[in-house]
Amino acid sequence: MAIQIDKHGETTLERQSARLAPPPMYQVILLNDDYTPMEFVVGVLERVFGKTPEEAEKLMLKVHYEGRAVCGVYPRDIAATRVEIVRQLAQSRQHPLQCVMEPVPDA
Repeated sequence: MAIQIDKHGETTLERQSARLAPPPMYQVILLNDDYTPMEFVVGVLERVFGKTPEEAEKLMLKVHYEGRAVCGVYPRDIAATRVEIVRQLAQSRQHPLQCVMEPVPDA
């Protein structure tokens, strides 16, 4: 709100619309390694990223053959949380699976 005082000394309030920019988005990316079982990667994609079994299988194969795959796009805090969950799951099973986040490139 803005306060306006006219030349007669009268005060009025004006409502100003606040325009917020959308938060910067980050892509969460799984990286390939030669040791993490494919079934574990599919399970991570289903549990952490909410992928269907079919989507998870496709993404796992993309990671396997291309070296990396985008699992989702989120605001920074959510992306960081997903990366940490993947790291903890992999570490708890002693798998070297790596997950990173990167700013979404400008289109």
